[in-house]
Amino acid sequence: MLEKVLIANRGEIALRVLRACKELGIKTVAVHSTADRELMHLALADESVCIGPASGALSYLNIPAIISAAEVTGATAIHPGYGFLAENADFAEQVENSGFAFIGPTAATIRLMGDKVSAKDAMKRAGVPVVPGSDGPLPEDEETALAIAREVGYPVIIKAAGGGGGRGMRVVHKEEDLIKSAKLTRSEAGSVFGNPMVYLEKFLGNPRHVEVQVLSDGQGNAIHLGDRDCSLQRRHQKVLEEAPAPFINEQSRAEVFKRCVDACIEIGYRGAGTFEFLYEDGNFYFIEMNTRVQVEHPVSEMVTGIDIVKEMLSIAAGNKLSFTQEDVVIRGHALECRINAEDPDNFMPCPGKVKHFHAPGGNGVRVDSHLYSGYTVPPHYDSLIGKLITYGATRDEALARMRNALDEIVVDGIKTNVPLHRDLVRDKGFCKGGVNIHYLEKKLGMDKH
Repeated sequence: MLEKVLIANRGEIALRVLRACKELGIKTVAVHSTADRELMHLALADESVCIGPASGALSYLNIPAIISAAEVTGATAIHPGYGFLAENADFAEQVENSGFAFIGPTAATIRLMGDKVSAKDAMKRAGVPVVPGSDGPLPEDEETALAIAREVGYPVIIKAAGGGGGRGMRVVHKEEDLIKSAKLTRSEAGSVFGNPMVYLEKFLGNPRHVEVQVLSDGQGNAIHLGDRDCSLQRRHQKVLEEAPAPFINEQSRAEVFKRCVDACIEIGYRGAGTFEFLYEDGNFYFIEMNTRVQVEHPVSEMVTGIDIVKEMLSIAAGNKLSFTQEDVVIRGHALECRINAEDPDNFMPCPGKVKHFHAPGGNGVRVDSHLYSGYTVPPHYDSLIGKLITYGATRDEALARMRNALDEIVVDGIKTNVPLHRDLVRDKGFCKGGVNIHYLEKKLGMDKH
């Protein structure tokens, strides 16, 4: 096993990684900005190092500072968590070139899957179903571009190859708008992502967002841990997730699981990863792969009993997978509510001091959070302050436990989105199951479709 791991992140995911390391007897190094001296995991880590000022660009995104911290503390590996540098191929490359193990895929794999065009090509070769589209970059030649769109059929969506987080996308409903939209998206992509390449896909009207969790050791072994439904989204940001995804065609599900596992083996994938799909009319369509641990990984852990982060650490140490596919048994149902420090009415971030924090409990309740009474949520980072996860033998039981947990949780001193979640877990459409990706925005009166 790894000797000492530097955790190149903050907040709940840093605490999550630290707990897994402690269970395995691995020493830990916590890095932090000047604004994050109060983080819970700093007190629990074996060592901590300040890597820069409050700005994420000067601290958590500062590659030389992180590698220097690993060097001075004698760390042997670096776990990037999610966000920040987790899917930065240059970071992974520099970590390994500096003599440390990167707890994640190789830089080459991150590059392959980080570009949506090359990722889609790789998945097509591996037999993973993809959305019909331009099969590569959308040509700048106007006639060729128009011909491709006609063949795919309107509406279409133009996406930046290097985009993400809901940015760099434009839906086109009419042929006369295509060329102008393509030019605008190229211009935006060049300035925002540093890559002007765009591609075109069929725009699916009412899909669900269903993803498949995988683990692969880079030594020819891969498994899936079932699927998750992440369709409750606002501005392309996930709000509530569940596993397994309800009302999925079983034949399609079994086929997509097999394709994902085969794809991991074909591309030599190493670590934890997630294949994200749009699901409509019984069909899966690949959209992207996240080459890291996901925010919503706990729901897959709850229904399989497998600790994804511990498995990542083991794989990074050079071990083969601890489990075979036959060992993976999906039992029951799990839900996760993302708790954000934000105004539930206008979604504006609400940093500040937490006067009192009370975590809910009971059978089948898990809280992943770095909050504690007296902690001050800084204004410099993502507003996620915790994840509330419930498990039940059935979806209805998991929902009942989530309603109880949301009624019990107390976060005094700042505003949070807990009221929104209390509403969602009582919403008739959501409780029935199988809502599409536009459901929440329609409910909030934000729908543009």
